Parts: sequence; structure tokens; C-alpha cells
Amino acid sequence: MTDKNSNNRWLVLGLLVFIAALSRLIPHAFGAAHLFNFSPVGALALFGGAYFHKNLTGFILPFAALWLSNVMLDNLFFAQYYDGFVWFANWEVYLAFALIVVLGTILLRKISLLRLAGASLGASVLFFLTTNFFVWANGTMYAKSMEGLVTCYVAAIPFFWNTVAGDLFYVAILFGVFEWAQRRYPSLVLKTA
Repeated sequence: MTDKNSNNRWLVLGLLVFIAALSRLIPHAFGAAHLFNFSPVGALALFGGAYFHKNLTGFILPFAALWLSNVMLDNLFFAQYYDGFVWFANWEVYLAFALIVVLGTILLRKISLLRLAGASLGASVLFFLTTNFFVWANGTMYAKSMEGLVTCYVAAIPFFWNTVAGDLFYVAILFGVFEWAQRRYPSLVLKTA
């Protein structure tokens, strides 16, 4: 792959990542509370793991997109929950995100519909289990017991369905658009030696 083709590939991948990240703002901008957690977060992590698995870019580019969208969400839509401007919050989401990038690196070395569906569902479950565990562990809303943990997970189930739907939707969009682009513009295909 020539440098120009490599740059085009990076540009297309980067644009897809940042457009998807900015789409996180849509439900909040229109007050669509029923769409909360319907987001590209899991799909972004899987996409980074799948297409950037040979270097740290798989973490850096999606993390930068997640961070930028979080800064916008936290300061435009959730400012009432913070004292001043927020640069970084909810490290638990970033931990779950990193685990999903690793999942994408492992499961999506070869792209297929079955692998994408499995990885998407796996990402949803991983995000749900990780973030809600820390809601229970770090919060005061639930008792610090097995019963409290179970109560926390049960209370989060309504949000889980939007996570699953969002992950499946955005995985289809991100991977579908990029796979189509590679077929339409073969110069975007990464040549392996």
C-alpha cells in the first residue's frame, strides 16, 4: 500500500470514528431519553480493535473520539452534575471501552456477519457488567452485598436493551460502510505481506 493509499485508509477510518462519536450527542440534543445508551460506544471500540489491531491506534483513535464526545456531553448536557468544566469523568466507561477494544482485536481479525454479531453482543454484555459493577462498588445507592449487586444489575436492565440495539446498529453501520468502501475503492484495503 502506498503512502497515499495508507493516508486515505486512515482518513476514512478516522472520519467514520469521529462521525459515530459525535452521533452520541443526538439523543441528548433532542431530549430523546428513550434513546439513552443507544450509542456507538461499543461499536467504536470493536471497530478500533478490528481495523487498528496491529498498533496502539486501535486504542488511541477511538479513545480520543470517546473522550471528545464525553467532554461535549458532560459540559453541554450534564453540566448540572459537575462543579465547573469537566475534562475527564467516569473512568469505568474507559475501562470497559479498553476491554471491548481488546475483544475486537481478538474476535474480529477476520470480519464476518457471525463474528460481528457475536462481538457486538459480547461488547454489550461486557460494557453492562463492567460499568454497573462500578456503579454498585463506588456508589451509595446499593448495599455492598451480593443482593445489592444483583439489585444494581436488575435496575440497569432497561438501559441494557438500548446498549444492545445501539451496538448492533452502529456495528452494522461502521463495519458495513467501511467494508463497502474497501470494495468500492480497493486502495483502502490493507495489504498484508
